[in-house]
Amino acid sequence: MLSLVRNEWTKIFKRVGTYVMLGLLILIIGVTAAFTKYDDSKAKETENWKQELATEIEGNQQALSQNPKMDKFSKKDFERRIAISEYRIENDIQPKVKETTWSYVETNAYLVIVVALFTIIVAAGIVASEFSWGTIKLLLIRPISRTRILLSKYISVLLFGMSMLFVLFVLSYLLGLILFGGADQSAHLSYVDGKVVEQSIVGFLIKTYLLKSIDVVMMATMAFMISAVFRSSSLAIGISLFLLFVGSNVTALLAFKFDWAKYSLFANTDLTQYTGFTSPLVDSMSMGFSITMLIIYFTIFQLLAFIVFNKRDVAA
Repeated sequence: MLSLVRNEWTKIFKRVGTYVMLGLLILIIGVTAAFTKYDDSKAKETENWKQELATEIEGNQQALSQNPKMDKFSKKDFERRIAISEYRIENDIQPKVKETTWSYVETNAYLVIVVALFTIIVAAGIVASEFSWGTIKLLLIRPISRTRILLSKYISVLLFGMSMLFVLFVLSYLLGLILFGGADQSAHLSYVDGKVVEQSIVGFLIKTYLLKSIDVVMMATMAFMISAVFRSSSLAIGISLFLLFVGSNVTALLAFKFDWAKYSLFANTDLTQYTGFTSPLVDSMSMGFSITMLIIYFTIFQLLAFIVFNKRDVAA
């Protein structure tokens, strides 16, 4: 199995497109660093931060009271801001106006969607390209089971996605260290289950990136399944990218009116909604529920991919 994975890994990095995607990721990180540094140069700290927070709390409370029909997502956001601001005042925790290494790493957590995009492209082509190029026959005549061949391709896709995620985290940290100074471990305040939770910024970010990797895995698995079932990389890329950018937005709109939206794949891929990074789409959702739904979808995707691939006739 190790030799198969190594072979697939070599194939991935023999393609010019792989280096283009890596270069684009590095470029995007560099551009965000430049803009963040520019904004940071204009930021000024103030000694009257408690008074400013108190004014902000009063404004947010008025917004809540004056808009009783406010949607639940906006209401939760206002409640989060009020609770965190009150916690800062009570515990004398001044919000950092100037950018830090870790705050920059936190900002770049949103770039995980770029990693997901590139991983989808690799996953969509790793099986379909074998059929379009006709090299699938050379693979299947070897004394190796189809299951092991497909599994090695899937493992290679996951390794690629995790490698890109590692590049994102490490490069963000290094650029943050260079541009914004020391990496002191300040506290991070999250709003979870109606309470403010204080935790180490380093631990919070590691957990955030690990949980966001689940989103990469699920989207790559779906693209991989489409590639294996339909033997079309363009179809796999098209459907997967469409769902990547539209699926979560449509699910969020449905969640305004219908609780059954919580059963959608896109309502559950972002597990950071349970750590204070965002808020759950539906109040009745929990970490356990989302993990269960992800396991169900993951199983369906894998069964479809492996069953169809093992039964397909490639003689023609």
